[in-house]
Amino acid sequence: MMGGMGLWWIIGIVVLIAAIWPLGQRFNRNNSANQSSGKSALDILKERYAKGEIDKQEFEERKKDL
Repeated sequence: MMGGMGLWWIIGIVVLIAAIWPLGQRFNRNNSANQSSGKSALDILKERYAKGEIDKQEFEERKKDL
């Protein structure tokens, strides 16, 4: 009797994982798509300068490093 109950717990956990797994895969796909938006490091640097996040001196130094 106890062996059968343990088996149902294992089956329940497997079913739960099978139900949640596709959601995790979808989240990972969307997250990686957002990170690789096709912008180069220089494009991001230019955007930060345009937004005023960095000053001209820092922009020029980082541009030289790239």
